[in-house]
Order: sequence, then C-alpha cells, then structure tokens
Amino acid sequence: MRRRGSRLQVRMLASLAVLTLLAGVLIGRLGQLQLTDHPAGDAVVAGPGTATVHLPALRGRILDRDGRPLVDNAVRTDVTIDRRTLADAEDGGRATVRRLAQALDLPFDRLWGRTTLCGAPGAADPPSCWSGSALVPVPVAEDVSARDAATLTERPELYPGVAVTTQPVRAYPRASGGGAPQTTGYLARADPQTVEESDGAITADDLVGVTGLERQYDAQLRGTPGERVVRVDGRGVAVEEVSSTDPVPGADLVTTLDLPVQRTTERALADGVREARDRGHRADTAAAVVLDLRDGGIVASASVPTYDPSVWSEGVSQREYERLTTGERSPLIDRVTGVAQPPASTFKAVTLPGAVAAGTDLDDEVNCSASHRIGDRVFNNFESRAYGWITWREALKVSCDTVFYRVAEDVWRDQGGLSARDDAGDPLIDTARDLGLGEATGIDLPAEATGRIPGRAWKREWWESTKDASCREAKRGHPEIADRTRRAYLTALAEENCESGYQFRPGDEANLSIGQGDVTATLLQMARVYGTIATDGDEPSPHLGRATVAPDGTRSRIDVANNREVELPKGAGALLRTALGDVVSAPGGTAHSAFVGFPLRQWPVAGKTGTAEVYGKQDTAWFVSWAPTSRPRYVVAVSVSQGGTGGATAAPIAREIHEELRRH
Repeated sequence: MRRRGSRLQVRMLASLAVLTLLAGVLIGRLGQLQLTDHPAGDAVVAGPGTATVHLPALRGRILDRDGRPLVDNAVRTDVTIDRRTLADAEDGGRATVRRLAQALDLPFDRLWGRTTLCGAPGAADPPSCWSGSALVPVPVAEDVSARDAATLTERPELYPGVAVTTQPVRAYPRASGGGAPQTTGYLARADPQTVEESDGAITADDLVGVTGLERQYDAQLRGTPGERVVRVDGRGVAVEEVSSTDPVPGADLVTTLDLPVQRTTERALADGVREARDRGHRADTAAAVVLDLRDGGIVASASVPTYDPSVWSEGVSQREYERLTTGERSPLIDRVTGVAQPPASTFKAVTLPGAVAAGTDLDDEVNCSASHRIGDRVFNNFESRAYGWITWREALKVSCDTVFYRVAEDVWRDQGGLSARDDAGDPLIDTARDLGLGEATGIDLPAEATGRIPGRAWKREWWESTKDASCREAKRGHPEIADRTRRAYLTALAEENCESGYQFRPGDEANLSIGQGDVTATLLQMARVYGTIATDGDEPSPHLGRATVAPDGTRSRIDVANNREVELPKGAGALLRTALGDVVSAPGGTAHSAFVGFPLRQWPVAGKTGTAEVYGKQDTAWFVSWAPTSRPRYVVAVSVSQGGTGGATAAPIAREIHEELRRH
C-alpha cells in the first residue's frame, strides 16, 4: 500500500511539472505576441488581438463630355476624438468633450452622443450615436469652420485625443443649374445586402451609388480600398498600427452630357412649368431630353421637380429625406427614363407605318370627321373639330384622331375581332414593338421603365390579376366617392372589367392608335423612335457613359451597343419626315405658333405634339422633335404632366432648347 501510494505521488508530481512547463511556454509565447513587432504579412497580423480597418478610396468624378465636373470632390474639415484617449480618461473623456463643445459652440449632449457606438449599452439613439467602425477616431463634429479648427489646434493640451482632419466629400459645382442631379444620382451607406454581395470589397461604413450614374458605374468610381491593420486591446480599442495599404482612387467618368445644353434644358423646363402654372395648369412634373443622333449620346436630361444634390454632403434631416424619397413627385425620380405614361398623339408617328403595313395607301385622301362611332361608343376628334377629306400629310399636321380610329377599327376586325386569341400579325402592335416600344432602351442607368404596348395577351394577363378586385369594387359601388357621375362611371367600369375585362375590344385598338388608353412609353423611348424616323431607320443606342479616366490619366472607352436598323414600310418614313416638318413650319400645324419668329431656315425643326387625356387629371403635354431636318443631329423631347396641350406648353420649351442647340 505504501509503495503504491509513493508511485501515485511521483506520477502526480511529474504531471504537475509537465503542466508547469507547458504553462511557461504559453505565457512566454503570449508575451512575445504582445511585446514584439512583426513584419507586414506575418501570420500574426490576422491572429488574435488584431483587426483590419477598411480605408475607402477617393471617389472618381463625373464629368461632362468636355471634362467639366458635374460631380466633384471637395474637402470638409471634421473634428475627431480618439477612442483610446476617451477610454483611458478617468471620467471617460467627458471633461474633454465638454471643453470641445464649448469651443465649437455646440451642445454637449450632441457631441457626447456621437462618441457612443450604436448598439452598445448606454449608447445614444441613432442617428446621434456613431454607426461607423469602433477602431477609428470618431467624427464628433463635421464641416467646422477654419476659425474653430484653429482654436483647437492652438491649445492641443486642452483637447487630448482630439484631431482636426480633412474628409473628402461629394461636391456639386453645378448645383444651382446644369448638374443633372437625377441622372448623376447620389450616394448612401451600403446596405447589408450590398455588403454581402461585394465579397469583402464593400463594408457597412462605405458610401455606394444608390441611383443614376453613381450606381451604374459604382465599381469604377469607387476605386480600390486600402486597409490598416491595428492591434486591439481588451477594451476593443485600437492601440497600435501594425501595417497599412494605401487605397487606389477611383476613375473619373466622362459622360455624353454637355454642360451648356444641360443648363439651358433645365432652365427651359423650369420656365415652361412655371408659365403653365401661371395659365392655371397644375404642371406637377415634367421632363426633357436631348439625344445626339451621331452616336446615341444623351446631351441633356432634366426632370421637374428637382433638388440641390448638395444636401447629401451637407447633411439631410429625416424629414427632408422623407420628402425627397417618397411619393410620385419625389425630386429624385429620373422622369426621362424612369416614368412611362401615355404618349398621346406623338404615337401617331408609330401608327402611320403600322397603317401602311396594314395596307393603307398614303396617296388616298381620308375623312377627318368630328367623331367616329365604334360599336356603342363615340370617339371624338380633339375639340370635336372636323377637317373633311384631307391627305395623310395634312392629317398629321393637324393631328386628326378620327382617321387613325378608322384604321384601328379595320385592323382589329381583320385580326378576327373578339375571337382573336393573340397579337400575332397585328400591324399596329408589331410596328410599335419593331420600333423598340414596350421594352427598355438599354441605356446605362439603373431602374429604367419599359413602358407598355397593350395587346390581347397583356389584356388577359391584366384581367386575371385584377378580376377579383374589380368584382369587389363592382359589388361595393364606390360609396366613398361623393360625385355621382364619377361614382357611376367607376362602378360601370369595374362591372365591365369583372365580367369581360379580358376582351381586347375595338376601342382598345383605337386608343392604342393615338397613344392613349393602356399604352405607355418613357420620354427617352419616344425620343429614340423619332430619331429612328429622322434617320430613315437607323435606331440610335442611347447611352451616357463615354469613357473612364484612371488616376494615372489612362483613358478607357466605354463600349456602346451598335445602332439597329429598323425597316419602315415603303413611303412611311418619307411622309412622316415631310408632315412632321409641316407641324412646326406650316400654318395650321399644331406646333406652328410655338415657333413663330424662330429661324427655321437656318435650323429647320420637325416634330409632333401630343395632348394625353388622363382620367381625374389635367392633360399631359408632349412634344417630340428633331433638327436640323436637312441633316438630323439632335432629338429634343419634352413632356409636362398636367401641363395642358403639347403645342402650348411642351413645344415652347423645346423651342428654347433648339435655340441653344442652334447656337451650340
């Protein structure tokens, strides 16, 4: 028993010796890790006690075609506090922050809240807390004056851990006009999905493009981030830099926009909207675009309402952010590419080739009566005006509706009427789709609207998705609507949609023929259609990006899709080009009065007005044009929602833009 106990004691002592030796080795190794330096790239850098801080690159600028900045970079002066200094102070740094608040004449609570990390115990509520990295100095005051910055740097002993730094921010030198804010877009903090999909290239602290060119070319503009590896103590505070890699600035983006034309377009659109309101129209939204037919480049793009993009750099309140980002009238919406609406009589330039494809002889005269009955419904000419028997050229000049209604009724009947199951062979629908309507143009911008060419297949799909709601509304009868006439109309419409809304009726084809009803198109789509007509079938490929310029000056051309050839039915293109010239230059043309006194001999313009009727709203004004007609170079398209007629509101805006193009 004694010998067995002695052996057990020996074993225990041996085991204790081994454990002591291992503990000594571990302690020694930990001491080595804590007290010695290591070269960059050593495995220790990624080990326990270190962290990597993301260093964003300077973002590239957005330039017009001649290199003038539309979106630039500026320097903002910020005041930061080192979190290590705060952690080391007995009072957590409150005294320092209080002196700092007094020097900057800012509330203490505001600055102190900024020193707390969002989500940490006792942190201030967002957005007062700091949502960025815990391993970098916290910016407690942004965009401070040079005088206040000097006050801090003159007495550094009063402000331990405080630094005055410079921070690059987006600048908008053309914010007062000519900056195309809806087209260039804006930046915001990356959302979790963007961070996850970036494979480590983007962190939650990074600013990324949200809309417009900033989003489309985000990867090129953003550049390559750098990184800083720091050693972190037990409090989660960075105490030492281990290594760093400098970021590589992003490339500049050269666009097809032309600053003088852009400035004129924005001013003309704003003036036209204001004048329409003076005449009693609501004119709530509007858009204008200039398309270069040589290469498909967008020379100018403007939307109303607009806004000053500097709010993103200067700081935007939650209330202001909600105003900017919500509702149909949001100033952030690009109404050139992002909004599709009925194009009204500008669509007749699409229907005429379709009519020729259906067998219409353009040499025949047509009856422009005041109205045309289809079944039990009467379709009126604009203002119920009759012109009698006229040529097709004259019909386009005066924008006669009834001649197109007759064509549409014949096409509908030839297709098989209500028994037709699909749109195969419908010349009006086929021509519209051949001209690129109903699908995106492919412009290098995110969130482009596709528009709609409604046909039999679409009508059935729409009915299947809305039938239940229509039946409920038909049964309910819209009791919330006080106006009896409107209530009866909407109830009858709901009953019809409930029972037979899948049918593509002759009225649907008639509405399609004059760009009304369910047909919609973006302003850019219609500009492209008119560019195709102007060039006799050479469809332009709209784009904004021209080239990128790297920090070392290397210029890389951005590839653009080749133009597509569209074959117009024989005689249709020539007649359109002549008739649309008459719309502007000949007495009686719907845009003639808008161009009285304009030097049409030096800069001949062709175009078509449109006045879209929208139930419950005032008419939407359209005018799509090109010039010079002798050698087409530019398409100018304008629309003003609730702006009245195309000739009175949209055409004068286009005239002002053509004045700039003529001088340009």
